[in-house]
Amino acid sequence: QVQLVESGGGLVQAGGSLRLSCAASGRTFSNYPMGWFRQAPGKEREFVAAISKNGVNTYYADSVKGRFTISRDNAKNTVYLQMNILKAEDTDVYYCAAASSGTWYSPYSYDYWGQGTQVTVSS
Repeated sequence: QVQLVESGGGLVQAGGSLRLSCAASGRTFSNYPMGWFRQAPGKEREFVAAISKNGVNTYYADSVKGRFTISRDNAKNTVYLQMNILKAEDTDVYYCAAASSGTWYSPYSYDYWGQGTQVTVSS
């Protein structure tokens, strides 16, 4: 089992920045590719970004490319999502997840999920 706890969400004005953190415990964190997803009420969970086990490879949804940066610190068992130039349409609950196999962008590739953190961007 991997336990994941997100933090860092909040209310920010459009154009502002937030940094989300996801702390992991349980099994060896560095064994897992990690991802960030977001979800609005009544909508499907949407891929945001992913990072390989060693942090060398990163992947982004087109909607956040150039604005968001995913990173990880395996010594601290933590993955981050730096979000810049935030837009109103970035408002969602953001989830971090640990992957077992499959494609980066599919939520079905991820076995473990955090409880989510709310990000609200005011326009």
